[in-house]
Amino acid sequence: MGCNILQPLFLLFPCQGQSSTTGVVERSTCGPCDERLFCNCSSRNYTYIPTVEIVDVLTLDLSSNSITTVAEDDLRDYEHLQTLDLHSNKIQSIHDRSFSHQLLALDLSNNQLDVLSPAWFSKLQSLQHLSLLGNGYRTLGPEGTFPLFRSLNSLRTLRFGNPGLEEVRRGDLVGVRQLNELEVYGNNLKRYDPGSLGDIWPLGVVTLHLRGPFQDDPALVSSIFRDVANPETSLVVADVLLTGKLSTGPFAVTNQQRTRSIMLRNSTLTDEAIVYLLKEARRTRHENLDTVYFRNIQVIDAYRFTSFLPVAFLLKYLRKISLINCTVFVMPCLTSTLLINLEHLDLSGNLLSDLTLTESLCHGKGYLKKLRVLNVSDNALKSLSLISQLVFRLDKLVHLDISQNAYTSMPPACSWPPTLTHLNLSWAKLRRVTPCLPQSLEVLDLGHNDLTFFHSVSLRALRELHLSGNKLMQLPPGWLLPSLEILLIQSNSLNMFGPLDLLHYRRLRELQVGWNRFVCSCEFVSFIVKMWGEAAESSVELVDRPETYLCDSPLPLQVKSIQLSALECHPVLLVSTLCGFTLVSGILVGIVLWKLHAMWYLKMMWAWLKAKRNSRRQKRWNADPLCYDAFVSYSEHDEGWVEEFLVPELENSQPPLSLCLHKRDFLPGHWIVDNIINAMERSRRTLFVLSESFVHSEWCRYELDFSHFRLFDGNTDAAILVLLEPISKDNVPKRFCKLRKLMSSRTYLEWPTEEERRNEFWSNLRLAVRGDDTG
Repeated sequence: MGCNILQPLFLLFPCQGQSSTTGVVERSTCGPCDERLFCNCSSRNYTYIPTVEIVDVLTLDLSSNSITTVAEDDLRDYEHLQTLDLHSNKIQSIHDRSFSHQLLALDLSNNQLDVLSPAWFSKLQSLQHLSLLGNGYRTLGPEGTFPLFRSLNSLRTLRFGNPGLEEVRRGDLVGVRQLNELEVYGNNLKRYDPGSLGDIWPLGVVTLHLRGPFQDDPALVSSIFRDVANPETSLVVADVLLTGKLSTGPFAVTNQQRTRSIMLRNSTLTDEAIVYLLKEARRTRHENLDTVYFRNIQVIDAYRFTSFLPVAFLLKYLRKISLINCTVFVMPCLTSTLLINLEHLDLSGNLLSDLTLTESLCHGKGYLKKLRVLNVSDNALKSLSLISQLVFRLDKLVHLDISQNAYTSMPPACSWPPTLTHLNLSWAKLRRVTPCLPQSLEVLDLGHNDLTFFHSVSLRALRELHLSGNKLMQLPPGWLLPSLEILLIQSNSLNMFGPLDLLHYRRLRELQVGWNRFVCSCEFVSFIVKMWGEAAESSVELVDRPETYLCDSPLPLQVKSIQLSALECHPVLLVSTLCGFTLVSGILVGIVLWKLHAMWYLKMMWAWLKAKRNSRRQKRWNADPLCYDAFVSYSEHDEGWVEEFLVPELENSQPPLSLCLHKRDFLPGHWIVDNIINAMERSRRTLFVLSESFVHSEWCRYELDFSHFRLFDGNTDAAILVLLEPISKDNVPKRFCKLRKLMSSRTYLEWPTEEERRNEFWSNLRLAVRGDDTG
């Protein structure tokens, strides 16, 4: 069948929709549409034309649904609609006023239209592309009505026909005046009125599917050829079976019409038919047939090896030969020597081997003197060195395509024609590149090989390099490619590149690096985002889509979606800041703790807990009761007062009081702190003999410290303060907050300087030690 004329205009985007409910026709809504005002509603199982979200839609794709009818109002709201694709539905009826006068392209192919109505197209004066292929109609409109295409004065492309088309009548194409491309599917055509297609020539391209007429009615084919063949038209004949002289007879008309380009596609021929075809196409020696194009041709009875010498006179005029996917395995050297004017030779997709290509190119003797383009891709070639030898003497060769072959290695050196500027070595199995590559290259395609590096070759004239689909881990060094303008290196193992990598590319302007797995560091993400920006500092443009740039780490996301934190982007700065902040905070906290005597509290707490633990352990084993009425804490400077006055007065009183003195009662060999805690624990009271010497005494401070913690235990009556000399509570260190509070809230005893008041002092002190209220 024919191709869809609108197919290049449509892309695939998701579209939502639903079928109409039973009983009442409910038109679904198709969306969303993109920024180009293109709405893709294909393959959604619609049975009616849906509505779309925007009335300004320009392109509407409704192909591959189950739509059966096009009603008058279905498209009325879309006044700006330019392209409408309805191919591959089940359309049986169309209202006469369904289509807008703004339409430029309309595809109604592969539906169920049994009758074509000129009323459908009466308002489509601007229509440029129309496809009616693959329906059920037998004629182009009912006989006796207005011509079907009468109003289509701007039509440039027309495709019509189907397996049921039986006739094309004179006048069917009246109104078509500017047609450039015509495709007719008439494999079962039975009637053709001469001149039916003759009024619209000259055409650019005519494609004819005429399998049945070639077999049953060659005269009908000759009549069609006579109307469409001319020197300016490329003639494409598809889906035919040519077996001998009779079936090739219609091609004689192409000689009479001086046709210069003939293409056979999807056809079956014999070698004998090919010879007859060329002979019929050229019965004189006029130099007007210069292009022969065969594609997807099945050659039967090829083992007969029919000679092409009968058409030797024709071969010397050919400038372009294409034998694509035609199971060609050799072109004899004798045939090659006759192609003295050949400029373009395409033998891609065939069965050529190194041996048969050697024969086809006459062992590298350079007989194809004018050959500029050679394509032997997708064959069974294995030796790159041999290829270079075979083409070395082709002094005008510019473009060489040897892709999709079985090359596994590249020799260290090769000889190429100095004119070679384009070389395609893609889709092979090359693992490395060598200086074998020609220095004259301007475009090189090494895509889809197994290359792991590109560092050993300097190509100073190269402007365009394709390296996609390899295993490269870094960009090629720019200093090896000083003229490079375009670099494609997609789908490799590249994980990082930056401004330094691009610095040595003097002329690079386009770069494609998508479909790699990048390590998305902060520097890389920032660099890529800047290159995408409108105010990019680099002259290199990333031309592939942003969504093709992928991260392998830290997260498997698209580069454009990555948002890295300050910790990930500036770890040194952040750590330095945190360290500085921690240091300053530590200093501030230290100052505060020093001011609040926190370290002293911790040290004393630790000593107190340790001593209490030891004290409890001793109590567990000894179970000693309180042994003393008071533990006396005093400085060495006040020792005389204690021994001369305090001890005699209290221990000799009635009843006597028992005092604990460190000089007398501490156990030798024990830790001094343990002795202090033990003495306090075994005494009902602690009697502090306060003086200026006491405040500055280290041991007295220890005893005051532990007494302070004992006060925190809740025993606020355990401390008795005796002032030998006037002393302010402000002289007591601030960390002894409990004692300072006691001095402010409780009465303390002051040693009187007057003799007559001392009896009262001793009496009060005895009462305090025994636990009586001191008032």
